[in-house]
Parts: sequence; C-alpha cells; structure tokens
Amino acid sequence: MGFRATIVRPFAKAIDRSIQNWSANALAKQEKVFRDLLAKGRNTVFGKDHRFDQVRTYEEFTQAVPIRDYEQLKPYVDQIKEGASNVLWPGVPAYFSKTSGTTSGVKYIPMSKESTPLHFGTARNALFNYFSRTGNGRWLDGKMIFLSGSPELDEIAGIPTGRLSGISNHLVPAWLRTNQLPSWRTNCIEDWEEKLDGIVEETMHADMRLISGIPPWVQMYYERLLSRTGKSTIREIFPNFSVFVYGGVNFEPYRAKLEALVGGPIDSVETYPASEGFIAFQDCFPSEGLLLNVDAGMFFEFVPADEIFNANPTRLWLKDVELGVNYALILHTNAGLWGYNIGDTVQFVSKNPYRIIVSGRVKHFISAFGEHVIGKEVEQALLPVANAAGIRIVEFTVAPQVNPAEGGLPYHEWLIEFDNMPADLHEFALDVDTRMRVQNIYYDDLIAGNILRTLKIKPLRRDAFRDFMKSEGKLGGQNKVPRLSNDRKIADALVKI
Repeated sequence: MGFRATIVRPFAKAIDRSIQNWSANALAKQEKVFRDLLAKGRNTVFGKDHRFDQVRTYEEFTQAVPIRDYEQLKPYVDQIKEGASNVLWPGVPAYFSKTSGTTSGVKYIPMSKESTPLHFGTARNALFNYFSRTGNGRWLDGKMIFLSGSPELDEIAGIPTGRLSGISNHLVPAWLRTNQLPSWRTNCIEDWEEKLDGIVEETMHADMRLISGIPPWVQMYYERLLSRTGKSTIREIFPNFSVFVYGGVNFEPYRAKLEALVGGPIDSVETYPASEGFIAFQDCFPSEGLLLNVDAGMFFEFVPADEIFNANPTRLWLKDVELGVNYALILHTNAGLWGYNIGDTVQFVSKNPYRIIVSGRVKHFISAFGEHVIGKEVEQALLPVANAAGIRIVEFTVAPQVNPAEGGLPYHEWLIEFDNMPADLHEFALDVDTRMRVQNIYYDDLIAGNILRTLKIKPLRRDAFRDFMKSEGKLGGQNKVPRLSNDRKIADALVKI
C-alpha cells in the first residue's frame, strides 16, 4: 500500500462507519433535514410566499408547496439573476450550475454555500467507502482522470456560473490536484474532439489508476488511446488501472464493449450526481441499487410516475415508499429548490437500507399506444439477449413507428449501433420482443391484440450516435442520448446521419 493510501485508510474506515450509521437511521435523518430546511427557508421570499411560518407537519408542507418544474421555479431564479438575495435560500448562491432543459433552454440551478461542499464531499465519501469495503486504495497513489466539462466559469450577478462538472473542478482539494489529469489548460478546451486528443496526449504515458466519466465518452477516450498507442487493450497502457467511476447513465449497455477495450472486468463505483444534489451512490460491492443520500441537505419526495402530471398527485416521503414502484423523484434542498421535479424516475430495490435504481426519465417514455414503456424495461429486454448471444451494443434508442411507410400495423423501432452484428437479426429481434413483453404487460396486450406488431431493429452505421450528438452540439461532457422518445424526432435524425 502506497503512502497516500496508508494515510487515507483510517479516514476511509471512519467514513464507512458514518455511512452505515446514517443509512441505518434514514427516516430520522430525513425528518431532521426536513426541519432544518423549513427553518432556514422561513425568512426567504419563497418561504414567505408559501407560509413556512405556519407549516408544522409534512402534510401541511405538501399543501403549502406544490410540485414544480424549472419553468415554474424560474421567476424566483430570475430574481436572483437580477441581484436579489434571500430569494430561495438565505443569501445568494455560491454558484449557478447550467444545465440543458428540453423546454426551458438553459436552466440555472442554484448551489448554495451549504450544498456545494456536499457535491465533492459525497464523491469523496463514495470512493473512500469503496476503499474501506474492498481494500483497494492503490488508486490514491497514482493518476486520476475525471472526464468533465470546462472549469472556466462565467458570472451572473456576481455568481460564478458553469456546468456542474466544470464547477466540480474548483472543489477538488489541493492534496488531490497533483494526482488529477488532464491539465487545467486541456480541460478548458471547448471542442470535444480537440479536447480528447489533448487528454490522450497528457495521459497515455501516465500511471493512470482511476478513470471517471460517462460511459459513452469514456469509450471514446479508450478507443482514441488504443488508436494513438497501437496497443490492444487499455490494461497494456495503464497496468495499474484499478477502478472506474461512472454516473449519468446505466453502465450495463456499455459494459461488454468497455470491458473488451480494457481487457477484462474492472472494479467500478456507480454514482448519481446532479446539479440539484448528489442523490445516491454505490455503497456495497457488488450491490443492486444505489444508497439514497439521506443525510446531505436534501429532503426527498416520491410521486407514482403515472400520477406526476395529475393536478393533485399522491406525494410520499421515505417512510411510505414501496419496492418496485416507479416514482418521480421530487427534491427539497439546502440550495433552495422546493418541490422540484428533477425529471428522473426511480425504483426502490431495498428499504433496509434505502437503495434505488434510476428507471428512466419522466419525459422519456413510449406511450403512443398506451403502453408507457420506460427506460429500465428496454434495457432489461435488450441486454440479456445481447449478452447471451455475445453481441456488444455501442448505443441504442427506441421510438414508435405509428404510420409505417410500408403499411401494416405500427411497431416500436429500435435503432441500434452494434459493435458486432447478430448472425440472425430477425431472430435476435424476436428474442428482444419476447423479453419486452415480459417487462411490460401493456405492451404484451397490444401485441396479443394485434394493435402492434413485434418490434423491428434498424442497425445503424458505425459512429451514427456520435455524429448525431455532434450535429446537435452535444458531443462529450455530460450529454447522453435518450433511450426512449415518444416521437420520431431523434429516430428520424439518426436515420439521416
């Protein structure tokens, strides 16, 4: 064990014990967070508008604070952007995190002086917990790379503003900066292709031990490294590479391809960071699901996903959730987000402790015929069939084909970029369809009732998804292709690429 790993080990053990303590007392922690948020928010503009001084119970709180999306919260954010203080949270935000909205254009998510340290702190805790649980601390004594957006920040009303991954670069402590790659200059390059070339040049001869990023963009990094060095696997380039940290998308669709590029399986730590807060992280190895971060300034609510667009949906807090139910995730945070619909759907896989999986996006589904297919279902239909056949999937998305040009019944079209094609694409599609019918009973009914025909797969050429993302100005960083769309916009654009 190296010097840094030896020094850090007792801290890692302490963090492990702390995580076990608060996760075992999740309901009490959430009650305390709720009381603290209510007290701190009482004298803000939002708190006064919503009668926080009269709220005593969770039930009263749900009556006072409606569920909001960004458009509904935007008037308060605009006040802050115009220079007002004590609007959503005491004082002014430490940062604005810029994210891309589907209807709102760019969204500006406030990060307070209380919430900001919890972003890096939770990432650190997740890694130290991994060290404590597995004994692998070798990564601390080598180089680490965090594939992220530019750390250069703008200012709005004196508030530093940028992408979350760029802001996170400002939170890295001095003791870790000497281990971190790429350099600040390279990280500031905006063009993803140029930036990737710079990262490859800086890291190809380094002792890389930890790599972190969204899987599709890490895949691009691996492929560029192999092309540049002429090596066959990443392990030949980085023999001490021992842990992969990821979040933002499900790893499983990319696992086979990434492991082939690396040269075999590698330890991984899954995280669930967002501009709104660091929501969950993997706490056991292996484990199903991510530990809900109940002691980090966020009070969580859950709405059954099929009710999220209702005028008065059912609202639950942690004590009332059930396993296997698809919930829209609602946040109240110590950055001043109140009743905020983050847009993700989650399912609980454990209540002791509370662990979740991300099942999809509120707006990313297919229900052109009443089937309401979600992201988790398409992944669990495709991946076992692909794995059993030794097929590696680069990327895929699914869309309805309501009025087929060739006539006949409508169907779901799966646009897939294969790393290696199935020997019999028709049989492969039928096997995926069979699993899809098991995943979703409404889809099964539509097939059985001759409302839909079985799904069709359209293979796409190599790099089709990358070229599509580049054409949209979303290549690299934290951007990702939706697994599902209820219309043909993405599908039709991909076909034309």
